[in-house]
Amino acid sequence: MNNQEYNEAARQTDTRDYQGVATRVVEAHTLMILHALMGITTECGELMDQLKKHLIYAKPLDLVNIMEEDGDLRWYLALLEFACNYTADQSQERNIEKLRARFPNKFTEFDALNRNLNIERKILEGK
Repeated sequence: MNNQEYNEAARQTDTRDYQGVATRVVEAHTLMILHALMGITTECGELMDQLKKHLIYAKPLDLVNIMEEDGDLRWYLALLEFACNYTADQSQERNIEKLRARFPNKFTEFDALNRNLNIERKILEGK
């Protein structure tokens, strides 16, 4: 597949229901989730950039900046939690339950590759 064919194929997977997309985008909680995810993505990029500068450009690792970006990331995570109506504690508790189901004794590569997604989903749903 050449570049032109690739680009044409990508355009075919695009939605044609732009009115429906526009309607969903303007929902207040959807905009709040979008804002949170944009911020999370940005802050993760800034954290990675700090490590890149250290690893690739031999700059000193700036732990003060890492702490700042960590705080910014947590701000956006709190916004996401609010928009989705759950708390950080709930998220962490469910994640621990999920991981205990996935790895009943300890981490194994086998368990990591052979997950029971139905059980994990029920745990995440609080069932």
